[in-house]
Amino acid sequence: MIRITQQRAKCIGCNACVEAAEYRWRINKRDGKCTLVGGVDKKGFYSVLVNDLELDDNLLAAKNCPVNIIQVNQIKG
Repeated sequence: MIRITQQRAKCIGCNACVEAAEYRWRINKRDGKCTLVGGVDKKGFYSVLVNDLELDDNLLAAKNCPVNIIQVNQIKG
């Protein structure tokens, strides 16, 4: 399993994460920021646990984020 975390308030809506993993990221039409699909908000940090198959795409999303607000961590289970 992997945990993806996003600090959404700092998102600038550049769309880099959506291009890397369109099944996990969406642009919100209301505020133009990216939304972590399935993410749960905890004090401004959105996170979701997903299958290891999403690792490479979301590592690319984190790497391409110009404001470095995405973290991807493998969870030992």
